[in-house]
Amino acid sequence: MSEIRDPALYKSGETKIAWVKNNMPLLRGIEKEFAEEKPFKGLKIALSVHLEAKTAYLCRVLAAGGAEMYVTGSNPLSTQDDVAAALLMGGMNVFAWHGATDEEYHRHTCAVIEAGPDIIIDDGGDLTELIHSEYPHLLPRVIGGCEETTTGIIRLKQMERAGSLKFPMMLVNDADCKHLFDNRYGTGQSVWDGINRTTNLIVAGKNVVVAGYGWCGKGVAMRAKGLGASVIVTEIDPIKAMEAVMDGFKVMPMNDAAKIGDIFVTVTGCCDVIGEKDFAVMKDGVILCNAGHFDVEVNVAALKAIAVKSGEARNNITYYQLKNGRRINVIAEGRLVNLAAGDGHPAEIMDMSFAIQAMSARYLVKNREKIKSEGRKILNVPAELDKEIAFRKLGYWGIKIDALTPKQKQYLGSQEI
Repeated sequence: MSEIRDPALYKSGETKIAWVKNNMPLLRGIEKEFAEEKPFKGLKIALSVHLEAKTAYLCRVLAAGGAEMYVTGSNPLSTQDDVAAALLMGGMNVFAWHGATDEEYHRHTCAVIEAGPDIIIDDGGDLTELIHSEYPHLLPRVIGGCEETTTGIIRLKQMERAGSLKFPMMLVNDADCKHLFDNRYGTGQSVWDGINRTTNLIVAGKNVVVAGYGWCGKGVAMRAKGLGASVIVTEIDPIKAMEAVMDGFKVMPMNDAAKIGDIFVTVTGCCDVIGEKDFAVMKDGVILCNAGHFDVEVNVAALKAIAVKSGEARNNITYYQLKNGRRINVIAEGRLVNLAAGDGHPAEIMDMSFAIQAMSARYLVKNREKIKSEGRKILNVPAELDKEIAFRKLGYWGIKIDALTPKQKQYLGSQEI
């Protein structure tokens, strides 16, 4: 049982999956291991991640390990219908289509949970929240899960503090091989890929406002600078604000930046980062987009309420005209710009992120009894797993590094660091 747009689109999806597979050597190696070991034999995996080609290949790697896959997307605009068709034609249970309404998105998410999963692979926390709130009778079956992104981890920690999280979750996003590369280099490149292909406008010479200077914000700001923009950072954290200053960027409150910015990118994980008071002072023709997981960072509802006119400025860009005659342009309805207006992170970056996802899922299965006895609900990715991914990636690049000698290990072990 599945629910997708059109199975006939599968050939295009297969072409996309083949391309990313060729550029994801880590996952190719893990696929071979899983095919031999079958760590997920007899288990069901429910997966909610942006449903495009790289995610599809992760699904096939997990299936090679014996998993029965139930797949949906984690954002209504990031699902690619031809990729969903390819997974369906390959024998998976797929519930997703591009442009899903809120009701359809909820129905698709429910469908993968109703299968009764043993493992959950989540991106943003929707599956985890849903099974706790609407399907509590299925909780005892769940071995554990893996969370892909910062927003999902925030939700998990809120659940843990409230004592409501009922099964262990691996914090994949916090692994070094994920957030140091995916969040910085992946987001940095894919955000500008989405903006540039959607607007077809130059970045050089413009004032780019980046809201948030975490790892994702650092990547977005770095790439904007490389494209020739004058970069302004807005922050609430004084430490991160100092980092931005020392990295060569201007730092100021959003309402001040709103008066001079040309392109705005929110990447905070918070709501109402750009709101009505900011819209009121913006220049004519500004471009707004969001690189955070949920479409709440740019308050599009408030913008709609004060607009006297709106319409399509260009494919995937909506303009809102204010009483003062100025137009504000919003890309992809304020949803995740690198996926709702692009193909997401480069394959080589997601190779690391999804390698950690796959190996973390295997870790949960192999260590289920130990984890259960310890009673922990929030689990960090083990350092040895993180380093294994790094060594494998360097190996595929043909790069070797030094190793400590016994004398050096002894020396370091005797020092207080």
